[in-house]
Amino acid sequence: MSSATLISVQEYVATSYRPDRDYVDGELQERNLGELEHSLLQTAVVAWFWTRRKEWNVLPVVEQRVQVAPTRFRVPDVTVLRSDQAREPIITTPPLILIEVLSKDDTLRSMRERVDDYLAFGVRHVWIIDPATRRAYVCSQTGFQEPETGVLTVPNTAIHLPLQELFDQVEQTS
Repeated sequence: MSSATLISVQEYVATSYRPDRDYVDGELQERNLGELEHSLLQTAVVAWFWTRRKEWNVLPVVEQRVQVAPTRFRVPDVTVLRSDQAREPIITTPPLILIEVLSKDDTLRSMRERVDDYLAFGVRHVWIIDPATRRAYVCSQTGFQEPETGVLTVPNTAIHLPLQELFDQVEQTS
């Protein structure tokens, strides 16, 4: 049985990792690196939000460190900030949306832990997108639910992400 080397929050924050890593209670956790389909989908999601950023008053960013608890930092695939949210080197205020694009090695257990961290931090909109199955999920404390309409939305806003259109864009680039 191997033991993890624990590091301090200060050391984590002061260190750059390539690729970046999550930090959970003193332990560095490698993130599953995406392959081409993962990267294409991540890019398509960011492009969708980027082209509508002024209309929706949002700012999408990729692989941005988010401090979800005093000793827990996550690096979501896509973070969607409100345009008036403070710009910090590490996000410490719940963003509008956090999006994870599944990699082939992601497990339900690891994804559930990430989602639980996001929800406990106060993020109200957590989405998971699976490029392999062309499905997506809205995450809550009670589980992962596919959107009935095939569109991920932020209720009471114009913000929406039509999955079929997104997957078609990715497919056209392959």
